[in-house]
This record gives sequence, structure tokens and C-alpha cells, in this order.
Amino acid sequence: MRPDPRPRLLVIAFSPLRSDARVLRQVALFAERYAVTTLGYGEAPDGVVEHLRLPDDVVNWHKDRRLLAVRRFEAAYRSAPVVVAAEDLLEGRARTFDVVLADDIDTVPLALDLAPPAGVHADLHEYHPRQNEENPRWRFFVAPYYRWLVRTYGTRADSVTTVGEGIAREYRLRFGLRAGVVVNAPHLVDLGPTPVPDGAPLRLVHSGNAQRHRLDVILEAMDLVSRPMTLDLYLMSNDPGYLEELRTRYAGSDRVRLHPPVPPDQLPVTLNAHDVGVYVLPPVSFNHLWALPNKVFDFVQGRLALVVGPSPEMAALVRRHGVGVVTDDFTPAALARELDALTSADVRRFKAASDVAAHELCAERQVQGWSRAVDTLAARVNG
Repeated sequence: MRPDPRPRLLVIAFSPLRSDARVLRQVALFAERYAVTTLGYGEAPDGVVEHLRLPDDVVNWHKDRRLLAVRRFEAAYRSAPVVVAAEDLLEGRARTFDVVLADDIDTVPLALDLAPPAGVHADLHEYHPRQNEENPRWRFFVAPYYRWLVRTYGTRADSVTTVGEGIAREYRLRFGLRAGVVVNAPHLVDLGPTPVPDGAPLRLVHSGNAQRHRLDVILEAMDLVSRPMTLDLYLMSNDPGYLEELRTRYAGSDRVRLHPPVPPDQLPVTLNAHDVGVYVLPPVSFNHLWALPNKVFDFVQGRLALVVGPSPEMAALVRRHGVGVVTDDFTPAALARELDALTSADVRRFKAASDVAAHELCAERQVQGWSRAVDTLAARVNG
């Protein structure tokens, strides 16, 4: 059999790949033009030529606290169970991939170890040095480690992208990293806005993780609104205790309804049956302040009106495209005021604007930042 003539690309992510929407978009983007190998948790994504599966029982965030405490960061990284498992999977594979696409800073040292002839592209999904800064123990033990990781290894990547302008700016100011931006937009879906009858209850919707600090504002606002509306929640079970608490709390409610999570590629169609996508994220950390998450783009692809908090990136997108409203602050009262003020005509107008914006805020347009970066690297050895 003739060898595959396509450039060889390795995509590394310490996540369950089949449910990681950003990684799936990377694989879909490159699978036709590159021979893509993936390394991560779970089953192989569609379209890859090889998958190196991390053991399910290896915890991706575990590190030796003693090593972190005494600032032996290289030893802490190399002894982390997920890194040890990944090194075993990659043994003997140095220089066998033309390009490595490393997702998140934790995978960048492994990518550099492989010494790919064309280079390493790092896609940084968060601003890692301040990821959980609301936790004092994390600030003391883990934040210095991530600053070291970015400074020591992130700066050696041949090219870098991240998820938003605010995070890109911080990487540039603090570490001199010149990061392009690829937002978390899903693929364009062929949908249209659903009708919003005058006088009908507004159908609110939220999708994502079952995390207290992400949902409490929305749920408290539902106790304050005065006009008829419902809220449907499509939640991942990342905090089973909190999710069970919600199930008990709303077991008999006809206003707040809980649903199982929906696969990323099916989510816009599910959202399309609703009217308003809601997300107010209190800025308890730098990453929360500058968040521009998948769900905002899912709402647009679902052709919904949006109501978001005054997070700079989300607010700018909503205002620029005219797809909804921004609350005055991050409180339940401010959210309830905006929801009560929405008229059916407002929602119809915002949904129509989402229908227009969906053609720009989609993966087909946004992922070109990855194409430019990886193709530029691959050209070094493949012409």
C-alpha cells in the first residue's frame, strides 16, 4: 500500500475528545488535507487515521502538591500521571509527525518533546495562569506553576491561538506571546428563527455545565420575573451533587425544566425551539470576566435572542451584531429587569439578527486562524 502522502498532524488534548467541541472542530478542519492522529481521552473522533487513547482512570489535573509547594515545576509536570501516560503512548514517535497541534498549555511540553520538523502550534483555551484564581489555594500552589509553564514552554511554540481578544492581549502583555484568535463558534446550521407569538410566554434556554456559580444568577432571576416565561436547562453532569440538588428543587416545576445534555452537533437544532438564550457569568476570575464561551455561538446558530451579562467579550458581540441585550450588572435583579422588559417584537427582531450573524459567527469563517497557522508550519517541510 502506498504511504499516505498528506502531511502528518498530531492533535493532543487532555480531554474526552468526542465531547470537546473545540478539538472536534480542529479535527474536522484538517482531516481531509492532513493525516490526523489524536491523543486524548475516550473513543477516536471521526476522520482520524490513528488515535492514542489515554487510560480512562488517569486524572488529567492531578499533580504532586509537594513538588508544586517547593516550586519544582519541571518535576511536577513530568511526574503528573496524565503526562506519564501520554509519554508512554508517544514513545519512539519523535519527529514522526510534521506538525503538532497542542490544545491547552499542559500539552505543549509534550508537543515540543516530539520535535516535529514543521513545528508546534499551541491553542490555548483559557488564560491558564489565572484560571481558578478565586481559590486561594490554587493561587498559591498552582498559579505559579502555570506561569512557569507558559513562560518556559508556551513561548517556544511556533504559533499560538486563543479564544478571545482579552485573553490574547493578556498573554501578549504578560509573556510576549502573539496569539491569534479563534472563537468557539460551531459549524453553520441551516435553520431559521422560530415564531414568537404576541403574548405567549417567553421560552428561555441555557446549556452547559451544572456549576453553581454559572447558574445561580439565572435561577434566582426566575424567582423575580413578573411576566410568564419558562427556562429549559440542558446540563452536563460535571457536578453530580449540584445537578441532583437542582433536580430535587425543580421536580414539580412547570417553569424550570432540566434536560440531559445534547451532543454539540445537535445543540443548535435543540435550542432553535426556544426564544432567548440566557447567560450571566459573575466575573469571579480573569477567565470569567473575559469569557466568550461556546454557548453564546450556539445561541446564535440556534437563531435565538440573547440576554447576557456585561462581560466585555460577550457584551461586545451582542451589541455589535444586535442579537440581544446586556444587563446592567451581574445580579439576578438586573437580569430579571431585562427579561421583563423584552417584548415579543424585540425577541423577533433579535432572532432575525441572529439569523444574519450566524453566517459570520460560524466555524467555517472562524477556524481560518487555525488553517493559516498550521498550513504555514506544514509548508516548511511540505512545500
